[in-house]
Amino acid sequence: MESELLNTLALSRIQFAANISFHILFPTITIGLGWLLFYFKLRFEISQHPVWMRIYRFWVKIFALTFAIGVVTGITMSFQFGTNWPGFMEKVGNIAGPLLGYEVMSAFFLEATFLGVMLFGIHRVPSKVHTLATLIVAIGTSLSAFWIIALNSWMHTPAGFVMENGVAMPTDWIAIIFNPSMPYRLGHMMLASFLTASFLIAGVSAYRILKGDLKSAPKLALKQSLPLAAFLIVVQIAVGDMHGINTLKYQPAKIAAMEAVWHTEQGAPLVLFAWPNEDTQRNDYEISIPYGASLILTHELDGEIQGISSFGEDRPAVKPLFFGFRIMVGTGLLMLVVSWIGVWLLWRRDTLPRWMLQTLVGMTFSGWVATIAGWYVTEIGRQPWLVQGVLKTSDAVTTIASHNVALSLAMYLGVYIILMAAYLHTLFNLARKAIVVDEYETGNLTDVALADAASRENRHV
Repeated sequence: MESELLNTLALSRIQFAANISFHILFPTITIGLGWLLFYFKLRFEISQHPVWMRIYRFWVKIFALTFAIGVVTGITMSFQFGTNWPGFMEKVGNIAGPLLGYEVMSAFFLEATFLGVMLFGIHRVPSKVHTLATLIVAIGTSLSAFWIIALNSWMHTPAGFVMENGVAMPTDWIAIIFNPSMPYRLGHMMLASFLTASFLIAGVSAYRILKGDLKSAPKLALKQSLPLAAFLIVVQIAVGDMHGINTLKYQPAKIAAMEAVWHTEQGAPLVLFAWPNEDTQRNDYEISIPYGASLILTHELDGEIQGISSFGEDRPAVKPLFFGFRIMVGTGLLMLVVSWIGVWLLWRRDTLPRWMLQTLVGMTFSGWVATIAGWYVTEIGRQPWLVQGVLKTSDAVTTIASHNVALSLAMYLGVYIILMAAYLHTLFNLARKAIVVDEYETGNLTDVALADAASRENRHV
């Protein structure tokens, strides 16, 4: 029975990881892209220049496609709590249930109501009403992120509750929602979403230019997204530093694993590369910077970092956190270098050379890589706890047969592979069509001067 339970636990964790890994890709785009669509539409309202409408109409299709897959994959996340993790809702459902309910009531309904106006009302409602609908959808995506991050953060740094008969009972909803790690996680995730959307726009725009699209729309979209990415990645690094300090205070075991600090020490080095060895509790092939970890995490050269060995059995696996963190940071640094070089080239030449356009195409989904790596660090770093200090993962898992979990896992993976292939095919197919198809439509705009301007733009936009 114990072996069966362990298999079920492992398979359930893999299944949840597969579900969250696939699902999070799409909200990560829609959160940032929703606000960028509002920006494009607002620029059109102000200038009445048709190029902004071209940009909007192309990217709203990508938004709709991404939003739809995000909703579908999000539904399976809810199923997981009942099918694979019944102990979660049994013990902390009084807190998790309302937070998930708030997300549905305040965010999903808002998005669902105004998404139709945003997608299909461009010819049916006044232009300013359509712009307002775009704004409300953008607000809705951010509200959704707010409530989900609030729940996830509470699972890491629980507050505002008491345990009664083994069940968590809320006592302070403000403390629950704005728990100690919530502001840092929310800021980190929102910035990640904007960076993901910015690099997506830059990459697809570069793809269109490389394929011979000579219109102004992809060039302008590229010029808008690349400076935004260059600015936000600097802010992200600063917020990430604050998030790391907060994690050191509330989840020191996670930090110890991320930095591969095996024994408590002052002046801990920053390990750039190593192969963490759990058997010997040391790092093989280590390349490190003396005092680096202490300086970054405590802002003192001789700051103390608690070692992994001091946490006994209640500690996460080291390798996934160590390498996952470096993938996230490495991708972020690559985004920093590419975006700043791109902005410098645009400033010097107003156009980008072919090699830079190809680089941006390669960076199209760099935000996905950093986000997935970051979430793995976040979630694996909480183990063996499902709710830090309150509920262990092994105590919440289902007792159904492991082969049933394996079957559902295989089905999920098969569907996700098909969905991802269809998504990428449709995305780049839309980009190729935009190269040769004139998508500008005046909608409700009947001004003769604008129609004349649109006609002139059709020759070179």
